[in-house]
Amino acid sequence: MVRVLVTRPGPGASRTMRRLQDMGFQPILLPLTETVALPVDAGARPLDAAAVAVTSANAVRHAPEELIAALAALPCHAVGNRTAEAARKAGFLSVGEGPGDATALADAIVAGYSAGTIVYLAGRVRFPAFEERLMAAGVRVRAIETYDTLALDYSDTDLLTRLSSRPVEAVLLYSAKAAAATETLIRRPALRDLFEKTTFFALSGRIAAACESIAGSRIEIAPEPQEEALLGLLRAWR
Repeated sequence: MVRVLVTRPGPGASRTMRRLQDMGFQPILLPLTETVALPVDAGARPLDAAAVAVTSANAVRHAPEELIAALAALPCHAVGNRTAEAARKAGFLSVGEGPGDATALADAIVAGYSAGTIVYLAGRVRFPAFEERLMAAGVRVRAIETYDTLALDYSDTDLLTRLSSRPVEAVLLYSAKAAAATETLIRRPALRDLFEKTTFFALSGRIAAACESIAGSRIEIAPEPQEEALLGLLRAWR
């Protein structure tokens, strides 16, 4: 059975594990990052807030209830269906599902923008293109950071145990930070042999670039930045 390393943190990791099992793969959970809530001023909402934008489900999962309550009546623009689902669960009343790509979501917001500030619930570590696209078009953006992404560290012994000291055929990469952590991990002398023939599957080109120096030609990039596309790529590869 093909062994697939899942580097994303929970709760998404457990969902991915179940999908891989249903597809006939053997998932190995090894989260390389974790998300932690940041302190947020409950009164952080701007007075002229016109709408909310969310490009990560973690942004609403980690937002304090008081902040969500203050924003819940505003239109919420979510990057894709998973993020939209998290926004509705958090309490937003009117949630629009975007195309799954942050820059495309920014273009959609620009097309319908008239006035006011877009409140962007986000992580401390994030790709700047979304905000840059909005601001370049004259849209006022107020980013409220609700969570941070931290790298996790493992000893060689712990890693060898988790990997059963056996080669890994495939690795799924969901973020640039996890991709960079994977690159660092693979360079360890104790682990290098386990990844000599590994194929890496990245959710986007930006994520792939974070580990291209070690993955080389053994990296595949999903045609769309969505898990469905990533797993489809994995299914076709097998």
